[in-house]
Amino acid sequence: MAAWGGKENTFYQRLSPTGQKKCSPEENVFFFSKVTYSWFSRLISIGYKKPLERDDLFELNESDSPYSVCPNFEKQWRKEMQKSTTALTASYIKRVLFKKTTYHKPSLILPLWQTFKFLLIKVAFLKVTADILAFMSPLIMKAMITVSENHPSSYGSGYGYAIALFFVVLSQTLLQQLYQRNNMLTAVKIKTAVVGLIYKKALTLANSARRNYTTGEIVNLMSADAQQLMELTSNINLLWSAPFQIIMAVVCLWKELGPSVLAGVAVLLLVIPINALIAAKVKKLKKSQMRHSDQRVKLLSEMLHGIKILKLYAWEPAYQRKVMNIREREVDVLKSSGYLTTYSMLTLTCIPFMVSLATFGVFFQLDKENALTATKVFTSISLFNILRLPLFDLPSVISAVAQTKVSLSRLEDFLCAEDLNPEDVNTSYSGNHAVGFIGASFRWEKNGLPVLKNLTVSIPEGSLVAVVGQVGSGKSSFLSAILGEMEKLEGTVQRRGSVAYVSQQAWIQNDSLQENILFGENLNRPYYELVLESCALLPDLEQLPNGDQTEIGERGVNISGGQKQRVSLARAVYSNADLYLLDDPLSAVDVHVGKHLFEKLIGPSGLLKSKTRILVTHNLNLLPHTDLIIVMEEGRISQMGAYQELISKRANFAELIQVFSTEHASEETTQMKVSSSKEKGQLGRSLQQKELLKHEDSSFDQWKTLTNNKEKVATGGMKMSVVLKYLQAFKWRWMWLTIATYLGQNALAIAQNVWLSTWTSETAKVSDFTEWKQSQNYKLLIYGLLGLIQGLLVCCGAYVLTKGSLSASRALHHQLLDNVLHLPFQHFETNPVGQIINRFTKDLFIVDIRFHYYLRTWLNCTLDVIGTILVITSASPLFIVVIIPLGYFYFTIQRYYIASSRQIRRLAGASHSPVISHFSETLVGRSTIRAFGHQERFIRKNNDVVYENLVYFYNNVISNRWLSVRLEFLGNLMVLFAALFVVLVGNTVSSSTVGLSITYALNQPWIMSKRPPVGWPDRGIIEFVNYKAQYRKDLGLALNDVSFRTQSKEKVGIVGRTGAGKSTLTNCLFRVVEGSEGKIIIDGIDISTIGLHDLRGNLNIIPQDPVLFSGTVQSNLDPLGKHSDLELWEVLELCDLKDFVQSLPKKLLHEISEGGENLSVGQRQLVCLARVLLRKTKILVLDEATASVDMETDNLVQSTIKREFYNCTILTIAHRLHTVMDSDRVLVLDAGRILEYDTPHNLLQGKGAFSEMVAEAGIRR
Repeated sequence: MAAWGGKENTFYQRLSPTGQKKCSPEENVFFFSKVTYSWFSRLISIGYKKPLERDDLFELNESDSPYSVCPNFEKQWRKEMQKSTTALTASYIKRVLFKKTTYHKPSLILPLWQTFKFLLIKVAFLKVTADILAFMSPLIMKAMITVSENHPSSYGSGYGYAIALFFVVLSQTLLQQLYQRNNMLTAVKIKTAVVGLIYKKALTLANSARRNYTTGEIVNLMSADAQQLMELTSNINLLWSAPFQIIMAVVCLWKELGPSVLAGVAVLLLVIPINALIAAKVKKLKKSQMRHSDQRVKLLSEMLHGIKILKLYAWEPAYQRKVMNIREREVDVLKSSGYLTTYSMLTLTCIPFMVSLATFGVFFQLDKENALTATKVFTSISLFNILRLPLFDLPSVISAVAQTKVSLSRLEDFLCAEDLNPEDVNTSYSGNHAVGFIGASFRWEKNGLPVLKNLTVSIPEGSLVAVVGQVGSGKSSFLSAILGEMEKLEGTVQRRGSVAYVSQQAWIQNDSLQENILFGENLNRPYYELVLESCALLPDLEQLPNGDQTEIGERGVNISGGQKQRVSLARAVYSNADLYLLDDPLSAVDVHVGKHLFEKLIGPSGLLKSKTRILVTHNLNLLPHTDLIIVMEEGRISQMGAYQELISKRANFAELIQVFSTEHASEETTQMKVSSSKEKGQLGRSLQQKELLKHEDSSFDQWKTLTNNKEKVATGGMKMSVVLKYLQAFKWRWMWLTIATYLGQNALAIAQNVWLSTWTSETAKVSDFTEWKQSQNYKLLIYGLLGLIQGLLVCCGAYVLTKGSLSASRALHHQLLDNVLHLPFQHFETNPVGQIINRFTKDLFIVDIRFHYYLRTWLNCTLDVIGTILVITSASPLFIVVIIPLGYFYFTIQRYYIASSRQIRRLAGASHSPVISHFSETLVGRSTIRAFGHQERFIRKNNDVVYENLVYFYNNVISNRWLSVRLEFLGNLMVLFAALFVVLVGNTVSSSTVGLSITYALNQPWIMSKRPPVGWPDRGIIEFVNYKAQYRKDLGLALNDVSFRTQSKEKVGIVGRTGAGKSTLTNCLFRVVEGSEGKIIIDGIDISTIGLHDLRGNLNIIPQDPVLFSGTVQSNLDPLGKHSDLELWEVLELCDLKDFVQSLPKKLLHEISEGGENLSVGQRQLVCLARVLLRKTKILVLDEATASVDMETDNLVQSTIKREFYNCTILTIAHRLHTVMDSDRVLVLDAGRILEYDTPHNLLQGKGAFSEMVAEAGIRR
């Protein structure tokens, strides 16, 4: 059960704002300005003159901000959780004593009611008052018609009724807009409260529970489910308001038509069970649609985070098909839901007609003398029109309740999921050691097997401890257990002091480099610069355009792996913690930088020498300089002790050392004194560091220094090309059919009223009762026939609108996905994934669900207004004198308003992406955030980004109310003048402008005209000819005049200092970066002349970052499904993974969690190796392929590659120089240029760069 303890107020304090806030004057203005929203006119005026910006908008009222809403709601939720915990205890007792269970999981409904009940009651009061006023209009109109019929010369009474009618509809307008304002803001408060709770829960969620929720699913809870709850809240009053209006209308109709109204009630009662069946069906469809949406967003999120792998392996089409298959299932559900909308539209349009037809028919049958007069007809028609909206809204809100029930269940399941147990680790321990385990065992999954078993160890304070072992032995889990990230089964864990954690895969925030290091702490400039120097970051800052203020992209995508790890180290060091947990940070850097980090930072004489350091490492050369060594084997501590102590035992540890040839290393290395240098003429450490790193990797110096692009917000009017794009996707035939059917149904609605008008006028003139009796059946038949045809057109209109909107949804999603996958890789490096995900979630939700509703509403409102004007003008041509100025003011206000409204909507759309991005970023780095104890700060940051989004929402709500008050005032004037002319006015509705937001993506050419011959490449000869490359035209060269040629089946090692351009070389080979001059030729073909799929599909690479996707082991090895199970087992055996996979319950069908989190980093790397073994190509690139594995596994990988790829050309980039020592030739890069290219033997004979690197690495020649 979740535990919601701790402080609440500190979580929700806003960070200090910069600049002067433009507080909303709403609370302090006069009553008239408040109800007419005149105080907002200044902002509308600014928006008309120029595009609005953030600083122009009004801030939220304090009571509407997340800093007030979230703590109040969380307080009520904790009470509900406590009640549930008490009930759970009682349930357990009953189950034991009486074998009965009465426990129910906590519900969100009661805490929401307790938090927002006064606001909800206020909204309900405004709604009921507005509803009562709505029934005043037909009564006043009845009195006017009565006066007109009986006292046509009584002008005074007529004018009095006209003015009364005007004030009634005006009051109703003001109350209705006040209701809408309070209703929308209350709804968004509820969403804000739930989102805040979801965010906090994500930070406390236990890893066992976290494995049941992918990042995409949790993001969907925040975006889709919380949004569904908000939408229901905005319509919840219809649950009682609709029946109230129906009852009121029936009572009024009874007074007009007597018992005959019961026939209409019978028709209404017939509709209710049908609506209930449809609501149940909609609930199932909504649940299915959300499940498919979760799957789609989850897969898209993984694809976008692993986009480099997809592009390097040319897997985009395969994964695009996966997404499209899920999307097709989602669209099928939307289609079924859309067809149910046909019935809803029939209810909206035809039920009032059917009620009136049944009522009028029975009215004639009850009494032969009953006659339809203008008073009865038009009063009844007005009441029938009032019935229209509640009859339509009631099934819609019942459906929304069913949908929201699904969302509530999903939210409650997540919020009740298991939290981390802070009591698993005793942090109040005050003994002599920093970390202690006593008979402790741990597991990751709730029902899983123990991963760490019977750990007993005591780590002295201030010591340097190395944790070593093979891949999957439990080294990283050992650190996670110290952090409390695993479920403790037994034993005791003790930890003292503050903690700093460096994960094996560095977590970097989308923020400036300085903020990544400070991590919320205040800047101490001297210590900060000392940290930069110790972490070898000073030369990097010299290369950055804005120094340490340069923005780092999402997940650190615009810096190299080594740089990410050093920034992560700097963050840990700057925190000045007592205990440092370092999960193999040196594997991502080359040997020179690694040596510097150990000497200056981690080692016995480093900056952290007085701190307790637990270092997971595969670099056994460091072990002589540690105080304690822990050897892990199959989740147990197999050996433990000092280096010499373990060596003297001549047990497994000594064999391990011998296997990795450390005994053969140079005497200088094994006796290395890390506190000083023995080389003659060696520069001072800081100067040497700058020399080693002065030529920064082009992957950092060029495109990776780009600041992260913030989401662009369009300005000005909507381009016609955007409208045409949607109409093209909608398909023109459906568009024209939609317009035709809606024109037809509205024309028939007018025809029905005209027919009734003609009928009543003839009734007044007929003196012979027999003649009238003969015509009434005929009149009723025609009236019924008009309604039947209208009903058919309504069904046709709903059907074609559904077909067109589904066609647009399918086409736009396909185009969007296709364009995104065709974007160049640099686009993903400089744009947050949250922006792209926002296109596939929030924006696509509008296209799927909302836009066809907006289109239908716009068509109905527009045609209603036109029809009303035509009817009134045809009855009284004088009305044209009034309608012309009213129309002028109408369009003037629209034009004046639309510039501001459009821009606010655009800003609001863009402000949603930072919420998603921050949430996704938090989910990825939750372990680091918890380790540093920064949960409160991140909750405050989340409230900040949510606050910004709410500012736009608030201004958008007020702008809509500003427009509605003014347009409906013009409509009220129309009622006034129509009343003065004693002409019936229908239900006049003002149309509002609907803005269409279609995603943008750049089109890129993908398949080129020329294709290579079948079997290319067959020799594997690679030739760079005077090749130059740069990441942007305004930046320097990343590769400068590179020329070299490999032989067929040659093994080439690529080495160089950090920043030499090694990864850039492979990026160019795969055309991730295009060349500016020169060419690359593979087996006689210039690779720039062929398509990217043809190129990448015939190359092979093991990347530095082992990226896995959620799915089975089989789908991760062979996503295209080209290989048999036998082939998969063969490659697993070659990678030393066969035994591991066979030990899994489902073997090849074992589910790999998102990002491969249920595998160690080393195991993920071996899975990547297995992928490569399945792809039989003539060229293989190894980009730091064994950086995350132990030395024994490294040797296994290298021997496997030599054996299986003996007839291939291999390019190997490595930090471990011993992996390239047996290469045929070695290519040495520096600053994007080739320094040396020869055999290792020849290079070692001289005194060049390679010889110097080998000497520094301590490798015997």
